[in-house]
Amino acid sequence: MQSYVVTIAAALAAAAIALVLAQVVHRVTRRLGRRSLLMTELTEHAHRAFQVALTVAAVQFAVRFSTGYAIGSPWRQFVLHTLVLATIAATAWLVASLLVVAEDTALARFRVDVPNNRHARRVRTQVVLLRRLTIAVIVILTVGVMLMTFPAVRGVGAGVLTSAGVIAAVAALAAQSLLANVFAGLQLAFSDAVRLDDVVVVEGEWGRIEELTLSYVVVQIWDDRRLILPTSYFTSRPFQNWTRTEAAVLGTAEFELDWAVPVQAMREELRRLCEGTELWDGRVCVLQVTDATGGMVKVRALVSAADAGSLWDLRCLVREHLVTWVRDQRPTALPRLRAEVGDTTGPLPWQAVPLRRPVRRASDTEAPDDARVFGGSDDGEARSEVFVGSREEHAEARR
Repeated sequence: MQSYVVTIAAALAAAAIALVLAQVVHRVTRRLGRRSLLMTELTEHAHRAFQVALTVAAVQFAVRFSTGYAIGSPWRQFVLHTLVLATIAATAWLVASLLVVAEDTALARFRVDVPNNRHARRVRTQVVLLRRLTIAVIVILTVGVMLMTFPAVRGVGAGVLTSAGVIAAVAALAAQSLLANVFAGLQLAFSDAVRLDDVVVVEGEWGRIEELTLSYVVVQIWDDRRLILPTSYFTSRPFQNWTRTEAAVLGTAEFELDWAVPVQAMREELRRLCEGTELWDGRVCVLQVTDATGGMVKVRALVSAADAGSLWDLRCLVREHLVTWVRDQRPTALPRLRAEVGDTTGPLPWQAVPLRRPVRRASDTEAPDDARVFGGSDDGEARSEVFVGSREEHAEARR
């Protein structure tokens, strides 16, 4: 009985010493963390895992060395085996925590809240995917090591290794789509085809890459919906990436106006608008007539912005401002349809010609016009109507 009490006391003492030592290390790293980002990350992420791993390891050694009197007994083997499993799990937790600390420390050097953040987003994407992959590998290895501590599993291990090729082939066929997505995720991480916070257009939707894992990608659409796609989608189907090379992009605003639009005045108005807003990045501000058919002219305003969000707002601002300017300042440029009825005063050849009475030509038996008083000319017909009345009046009198 006394031996059991000694074992329990040794285990408690070892746990207490381990907790005190872990607390001392925690205080030291927290104080050093005021000057070092690495120490701050260790204090926040690795303290609990280090505390548990150190305590379990200390208790295991205390029990092992204080139970020499019970070598070969079932309860000692069970307790030690349980402590070994706990030590393996705690060590794996500590290793995973240290990897997370290293990754967060590396990510802190690359800021994504700056305009030109292409390289930072690339590194962040790769680190996030590597973190998921390393954690998955650590979990698999930990489970494998824990299983190998059982004698029955070790006995089966030789046969399993012998048939590993067949099992791998069967597993690959059964999980073909899963493995395809995993390899696609790794390809996306290192091929630089898509990164976190990239602006993309997929399935006709405009959005940003919100989350990128080994099996799926989450796209945050502009109206806060989420489009979830398998990673293999981005390696097998075309999509638009607006920020692959740089965040700055170009955009257009098109107008269909009448031929009377003053293009140069409209171009100057666009320039004044761009220079007066912070949405414009100062690179491109162009207004051109891109088409002139169908009774109207198509005017295109091409502008640039530092990122896709600013470009969307700038395009909307250009449309609103120029529509108001055309309506209020140049109403003759508004779209309209024309129909030419005729214009007898215009000098152009295509304009209508006024109708005239046909000129009668005298035959050989008729007297020339200058030999007549009441016929043969317009003046003669007028004098005839004054003296004898018009033909219409004669016809009315006969009736």
